[in-house]
Amino acid sequence: MSPASYPVQTLDLHFQGAPSIIAAFLIRSSAGPILVETGPASTYEALASGLKAAGVEPESVRHVLVTHIHLDHAGAAWRLARHGATIYVHPVGAPHMRDPSRLLASARKIYKETMDPLWGPLEPIPAERIRPLTDGEVLRFGDVAIEVLFTPGHAIHHSTFRLDGALFTGDIGGVRIDGGPPIAPCPPPDIDIETWKHSLARLRKLRPELLYLTHFGPFADAQEHFDGLEWNLRSLSEWVLGRLRAGVAEADLVGLLESYSSGYLDGSTRKDSLGRSYALANPFFMSAAGLARYWRKAHPEALAGRG
Repeated sequence: MSPASYPVQTLDLHFQGAPSIIAAFLIRSSAGPILVETGPASTYEALASGLKAAGVEPESVRHVLVTHIHLDHAGAAWRLARHGATIYVHPVGAPHMRDPSRLLASARKIYKETMDPLWGPLEPIPAERIRPLTDGEVLRFGDVAIEVLFTPGHAIHHSTFRLDGALFTGDIGGVRIDGGPPIAPCPPPDIDIETWKHSLARLRKLRPELLYLTHFGPFADAQEHFDGLEWNLRSLSEWVLGRLRAGVAEADLVGLLESYSSGYLDGSTRKDSLGRSYALANPFFMSAAGLARYWRKAHPEALAGRG
């Protein structure tokens, strides 16, 4: 089934002025507009413009679903909550939306002086505007029914949303931009490779017709996409494990990982521009840190060559 068969419109948020990096998705229902993902607060004006171009005033959006609370997916949720929207979020993520102080402190430690230009401000959302989700529940908005599927692995607070044969996969479905391959974003603190594989197996069993990726857009080759993503997840994690076993310092992993990952784009006539787009959607230093932490905390025996 094609994207045109679904009541969904992809909104390009032009993150850092670049196209096809972060998407939000507008779903039209008889109960009014529904938004999946908000992007960061830094792209809120682009989100508002995209909604208006689609004939929807931001103030009319009453239901906002976020796959997880990372700033590129949910950083602007507080803006919509101020207009009266209810924010639907994994129960583990909900407390951090009510009080984002720890989330902010962690992000500032990582991004330092680039924090505000990249992500914009983050403000608390009142508890009455937050709706914690339950795995397997079906949210009904007039003629639209959306199933909630908890899919940890990229983050413990990650959900996927199912609309008929379409899945909104957040980051569990990987990053895939403008004809490039699917790549697994692996930031700290709680990626888990085995759990990620279990989540992908759950999604495979649904045999989806269409995947809506936050990074970026709809794809109709779901099973092939999952195949490529699983291969990439295994390849990246094993590559990092090999470097750690060889004594490579985490700080030195970043450049090596960037060089290694660029090999996935070999053969593309737009390798350089695609590489920049992938780096915006999935910074290499984040995956280097996340995978190093995964091996050190979850499988320290593997670092000694015993795993």
